[in-house]
Amino acid sequence: MRNRGIGFWLAKRRLRNPDKPAIVFGDDVLSYRELADAADHVAAVLWHRGIRKGDAVAYIGENSPQFLQMMFGAAQLGAVFVPVNTRLAAPEVTHVLVDSGARAVVLDPEFLERAMPGVEAARIAHVIVTGDGVPEHPGLARLVAEAPGGHTAADVELDDPAAIIYTSGTTGRPKGAVLSNGNLTWVALNCIVDYDIASTDVSLMISPLFHVASLGMGALPVILKGATLVLEKGFEPGRALSLIERHGVTMLSGVPTTYQMMADHPAWATTDLSSLQKLTCGGSAVPTRILNAYEDRGLSFSQGYGMTETSPGATSLSPEMTRAKQGSVGLPHFFTEVRITDEAGDVVPRGTVGEIEVAGPNVFLGYHGMPEATAEAFTDDGWYRSGDLGYLDRDGYLFIADRLKDMIISGGENIYPAEVENLISDIEGISGVAVVGVPDERWGEVPWAVVTLREGADVDTEAVRRHLDGLVARYKLPKNVVVVEDLPRTASGKIRKADLRERFRRD
Repeated sequence: MRNRGIGFWLAKRRLRNPDKPAIVFGDDVLSYRELADAADHVAAVLWHRGIRKGDAVAYIGENSPQFLQMMFGAAQLGAVFVPVNTRLAAPEVTHVLVDSGARAVVLDPEFLERAMPGVEAARIAHVIVTGDGVPEHPGLARLVAEAPGGHTAADVELDDPAAIIYTSGTTGRPKGAVLSNGNLTWVALNCIVDYDIASTDVSLMISPLFHVASLGMGALPVILKGATLVLEKGFEPGRALSLIERHGVTMLSGVPTTYQMMADHPAWATTDLSSLQKLTCGGSAVPTRILNAYEDRGLSFSQGYGMTETSPGATSLSPEMTRAKQGSVGLPHFFTEVRITDEAGDVVPRGTVGEIEVAGPNVFLGYHGMPEATAEAFTDDGWYRSGDLGYLDRDGYLFIADRLKDMIISGGENIYPAEVENLISDIEGISGVAVVGVPDERWGEVPWAVVTLREGADVDTEAVRRHLDGLVARYKLPKNVVVVEDLPRTASGKIRKADLRERFRRD
């Protein structure tokens, strides 16, 4: 048997760097030998429960070493790993477990009650609880410690499925994007090349691993390169700053909100950030005020663009070009291609807005159990249709105009909210913004800006309109500015605009 997928990575690392720290989790440090041994034991546990190549194994839990042990253990068997968003409600968890056809589920004990309806609906025979377990279900720690020796590794090729990652579901019931072993390998290689990841790097992971960006572009390239991952259950800005100083963190990834919260924290000015070398930001463009705050500390960002279906990286903007190409999400990743097409599917000239299409070995296999949706997602010549609008400038850098579904049509004019949001985000006192279309009897729909404010700030509609006046066409000016305490977000930090549209449509 020969595994050419991600399932052989840890065995290779165990040979090359057995004593190198692989994961730091709280006060625990796991070497590559210990991580690989644990994954072997997990594979044996699954094997003796009848899990074979192609079977789905779900995981519901916060960031921990067990998450990665499960993924790599399942990969040894050619099983398909299904990380479940821990923020989902019980009916949503049920959908994922049933839709994926999971044959086993491993979960943190606090998610048992939420998961059991799905376990019953999917008729899952094997339920394993992390830690010591509960009376009704065995504990993963004991099972791993007592795992009988031996399991049969599967023949695994790069084209074989490795994971099913469910989309955030901002436009309906989540779809399961099937990512192959090759998809996860190539996205990791893209990151190693374009972000210059080294074996000496120490990467702080503050985002949930069930999110494809944290997994595909965070954890996997670090492990493939043999670097060290400082793993956190969640994000707290003061603790993140403390960990950077304590562990000499060199790499950090997040969304604009996390970076803003760190810069606003009282410890920001006194924390030693001299070890930091590589900051990556996704989800949306980095506002100027955040760029300024970090550049004042000698730090610059790599930014990027992608989606679950591209594992997720599609483009990256190097720190050297952050200012020269401000507003861009960069060039296509090294092993990835991007083009812009019109409604007829023809490639448009540089500078023309059209649909962004992506090709490359990191593009997913399709949607699980949805052949029609899969067919619709690809062009006849095999490019993935992102559903996003954008353009390439004369140098080939990609600029995002907006999601097709988020475009506002007001009086026959197209308004791309991202353009307006980027300008509003530069207003002093505004910490978050989303521009959405609200029904209007005269214009069909008009733009509203929904904003969050920093403590003590006071921003109103007229202040926003004055800031924008002269920067954009007047039909793009928000007709109203609504201040809210929090913007609804997905697990990856993206704003759930569908929620906002529904809220203000009712109001």
